[in-house]
Amino acid sequence: MKYIIFEDFSGQPVPFIFPQRVDHADMREQLPYSKVLSAGYVLMEGGEFCCYGGSPELQVTSSPEDAETITRKFARRESLVHNA
Repeated sequence: MKYIIFEDFSGQPVPFIFPQRVDHADMREQLPYSKVLSAGYVLMEGGEFCCYGGSPELQVTSSPEDAETITRKFARRESLVHNA
């Protein structure tokens, strides 16, 4: 899978994960956020996200914090589902 992490309108990181067949640049055009923080590839190993690589067309790379950002967003969503 591929991902892009944008900065939302409140300054928070927002990850988007999408299929490998979609180009980073094509996905970027579809989303309203103005600032791309990082991008690359994501996979799950041993129950943890692993982010690597980058996106030459967006001129960004993955960052060490990306896996944690994605994990936090999934955890937040999961806690909302369990509390519903």
